[in-house]
Amino acid sequence: MSYYLEDELQSLGFRSVGEGVLLSRKASVYGANNISIGNHVRIDDFCVLSAGEGGVLLGDYIHIGVYSSIIGGGAVILEDFINISSRVSIYSSNDDYSGAAMTNPMVPARYTNMQVADVKICKHAIVGSGAVILPGITIGEGVAVGALTLVNQNCNPFGIYTGVPARRTKERKTDLLELERQFRQELEQSSR
Repeated sequence: MSYYLEDELQSLGFRSVGEGVLLSRKASVYGANNISIGNHVRIDDFCVLSAGEGGVLLGDYIHIGVYSSIIGGGAVILEDFINISSRVSIYSSNDDYSGAAMTNPMVPARYTNMQVADVKICKHAIVGSGAVILPGITIGEGVAVGALTLVNQNCNPFGIYTGVPARRTKERKTDLLELERQFRQELEQSSR
């Protein structure tokens, strides 16, 4: 019983929850009414989903590894077939570090300068362990983000990005698109 049962998931107050969802009982969820979870999604132990007004939208066939977090006031969208490795941090809002404003959520908003910007991770992306994705970023289709990478700029499709800050170091194969087509065809045939 390390994952919530289907009826328990429904009682947590999510905007929507699909089929085959495995949410660890050790994960933390805040703002569930702003979170939509697609089909066949697994969220492991000690993950934090903290959705602000922008919400969190998880597509189908997604895995979010242990100790990862999705936090912020802007929207965070993960399309289908995404793999988020362990200890990944995805932020859709960020404090002003310049010193021109105060910081942290315990200070009234009139004294802070919170910057909010949506994050989108497109289908077939994989994000390596310890990576950090900052507000306003789009990670293109089929992108691979290496472990410990700081993503502070958009990543164009089918590239491999590594480093601090992230930079495109290689090209990623597109074979997985044909595999997706075969997989979906198989699913369609089995549902008949």
